[in-house]
Amino acid sequence: MKQAELIRLYLEREGYSVLVTHDGRTALDQIRARQPDLAVLDWMMPGMDGLDVTRAVRMGSDVPIILLTARSSEEDLLLGLDLGADDYVTKPFSPRELAARVRTVMRRRSPAASGDDLVRIGGLEIDSVRHEVRVEGRSVEVTPKEFAILEAMAHSPGRAFTRIQLLQQAFGFDYEGLERTVDVHVLNLRKKIEPDAGAPIYLLTVYGVGYKMAELDAT
Repeated sequence: MKQAELIRLYLEREGYSVLVTHDGRTALDQIRARQPDLAVLDWMMPGMDGLDVTRAVRMGSDVPIILLTARSSEEDLLLGLDLGADDYVTKPFSPRELAARVRTVMRRRSPAASGDDLVRIGGLEIDSVRHEVRVEGRSVEVTPKEFAILEAMAHSPGRAFTRIQLLQQAFGFDYEGLERTVDVHVLNLRKKIEPDAGAPIYLLTVYGVGYKMAELDAT
């Protein structure tokens, strides 16, 4: 609880309005009721852990989520991202580090400041103003992190992006993380936007490099 209050004080000093809860069930109820701009969840919350809360939130909301965790294995971190977390901070950490991650996630949540507001590639549409993705006119729910990666490639179809470049697009230029997190996000995006995730027509793998958006005429 002392850590939660310290985080609250630091984030309020940064200009954010902060609500603190001390168990997972209450956190989930408050997220559903208030629809905050961002949620910071401790992996080991009592009653309902951070992963279970993340999973439940993602069933009906794309609110950005940052996980706080003492687990540092690659498998654990990828699990959190796969369930829908947008970022993670490993313990021990400083409030200053967390505040920087909050700023980065919030910045990526905002609409793009440059480029076309609406990009059409085949039957895929990426709307930067509304922060929406549509496939053949059908709205598709994506996380802020997935949207950032998709948006970056959609504005430069045919260009091959390295995993590091996509990490920087989605997490910020000061981010140092696992390149495999990009693979998780791309896999999730393919499940959501591709007619057949096993034979993608939009998000293509560039072997030895990373990924690219296909060059398709809008239909």
